[in-house]
Amino acid sequence: MHDESFGDLLRSWRQRRRVSQLDLAIEAEVSARHISFLETGRARPSREMVMKLAEELDVPLRHRNRLLVAAGFAPVFRERDVAGPEMDVVRQALDKILAGHEPYPAVVVDVAWNLVAANQAAAMFMDGVPDHLLKDPVNIMRLSLHPEAMGGRLLNLAEVRAHLLPRLRRQAEVTGDGRLTELHDEIAGYRYPGIELNVAVVPSPADILLPFRIRHGDRVLSMFTTIATFGTPVDVTASELAIETFWPNDEETMAFFR
Repeated sequence: MHDESFGDLLRSWRQRRRVSQLDLAIEAEVSARHISFLETGRARPSREMVMKLAEELDVPLRHRNRLLVAAGFAPVFRERDVAGPEMDVVRQALDKILAGHEPYPAVVVDVAWNLVAANQAAAMFMDGVPDHLLKDPVNIMRLSLHPEAMGGRLLNLAEVRAHLLPRLRRQAEVTGDGRLTELHDEIAGYRYPGIELNVAVVPSPADILLPFRIRHGDRVLSMFTTIATFGTPVDVTASELAIETFWPNDEETMAFFR
């Protein structure tokens, strides 16, 4: 981190967000010349300017710390262990959401889709999954599409894959997290004999959401998901947590869980 140039990092995030120097200057209420000087190293930013530019570019908290360090300042956003005592309030909120969503599945994941917590109903996703996919950290995105896990039980695998892979790629671009790029490339390389993967999702007029249609024993369960995050995090760990809740998409699935 100490060898990184603030100007290079700023330019990288500005280009990642597809924002011109002029547009960023207008939002940050400075001149385009000043933005240019910051990117070339001819000017040094104040700590307040680093924070303002990072806010305008919607830089994740982890990378705001990198910008601060590169500019010669101490990082300001802490990264606490989710299991530590300082995170008691956060864990209590997560536990209430997970328990309150029973009898339907719910999971908490970090920015790389690694499993942080889950309710009891989510155990169904682990049924029949080989041990090598259940080693810590269990990755929910890998579990969803791996042919030896849920990927081998999804009846509409091609449609779900066509939705999840672009979302994972966009998340990698938005967050700048190399782990997501590696995960995307790994999953994109999975092979499913006999299944045509090169499909576009074309919803019918009756569709509202794209469901996950999962074979579970002699049943077919149909579910959709919602994802929630903390609204105003100032901690790196809290900012990277997401709660994915699964909901029944039909009466049969609802009856199964109840």
